[in-house]
Amino acid sequence: MKKLLVTGSSGLIGSEVCLHFAALGWQIHGVDNNQRAVFFGSQGDTRWNQQRLQSLIKGFVHHEVDIRDRQGVLDLIDSIRPDAIVHTAAQPSHDLAAKIPFDDFDTNAVGTLNLLEATRQFAPEAPFVHLSTNKVYGDAPNEIPMSESDTRWDYADPVYEHGIPEIFRIDQSKHSIFGASKVAADVMVQEYGRYFGLKTCCLRGGCLTGPNHSGVELHGFLSYLVKCNLEERTYKIFGYKGKQVRDNIHSYDVARFIEGLIQNPRSGEVYNLGGGKNNTCSVLEAFEIVASLTGKQMRYEYLDKNREGDHICYYSDLRKMQQHYPQWSITKSLTEIFTEITMSWQQRLR
Repeated sequence: MKKLLVTGSSGLIGSEVCLHFAALGWQIHGVDNNQRAVFFGSQGDTRWNQQRLQSLIKGFVHHEVDIRDRQGVLDLIDSIRPDAIVHTAAQPSHDLAAKIPFDDFDTNAVGTLNLLEATRQFAPEAPFVHLSTNKVYGDAPNEIPMSESDTRWDYADPVYEHGIPEIFRIDQSKHSIFGASKVAADVMVQEYGRYFGLKTCCLRGGCLTGPNHSGVELHGFLSYLVKCNLEERTYKIFGYKGKQVRDNIHSYDVARFIEGLIQNPRSGEVYNLGGGKNNTCSVLEAFEIVASLTGKQMRYEYLDKNREGDHICYYSDLRKMQQHYPQWSITKSLTEIFTEITMSWQQRLR
């Protein structure tokens, strides 16, 4: 039986990957020390998801390891010798990173290096899939000419009709401290592929979402927005008139793409992983969609100051992904994503 090691296994993408590969017959090893609860408090706690995995996956092995612990990571990879590694563990908030820069960099950059070196030493044939972020591009996408409508911003330059491609620059822009630590990890993942020949890949995610997300204000756009609506709490809009646009991809479609990567790995590759243009919405448009599902109007407060390094408009150009892996496509529409998230929070909040 093939062995899969998933870091951040109690998080949204990590848990989805665990379940997906378990259904394919893999033995699953999850690595998670609930650091999200440390970063975000009780609302970010993911122990419930760990317990869900232990109940749903036969033979699931949980490892309470901190990826910042270099020797601990080396020993872990040495003991398991996994056939593939999916690295989703991270400090995920660019707002919080400015307050805890050492914790942010040690988790995102150094933790990734620890895993890469352990893989090189003890599992060099294992595909290594790293969940990066579109924040590696910093605020450079904001330089693209924009058009403004009643509810959203969009790219006015036809070059970006399909979204941001992987060749878009990552330097000479403001990333946020979080974005900078993820750039360091992203480049190192590529380098271990190009320099050492490991089968590494960076997935530069947009808004990765789904029903098992423990969304909080500082991370988890759609999940947190839906939760605020159901609890009739005030949601804060940070600048850009609430017209900032994101593309949203369901965690299931992320797991499906990772399956294709592991079946046909590449070295030092990067992909912009998002929902694409068809799965975009602005904050204002998200308010309308969730209100139509719950019957509750959104309560919100507008703050004129945008988040540092935040994108006015961002959606992924999926053409490279689809060219390299033509069997893959988006299967979960924006409406389905909203519906699943709403139903999940309704059950959890009972």
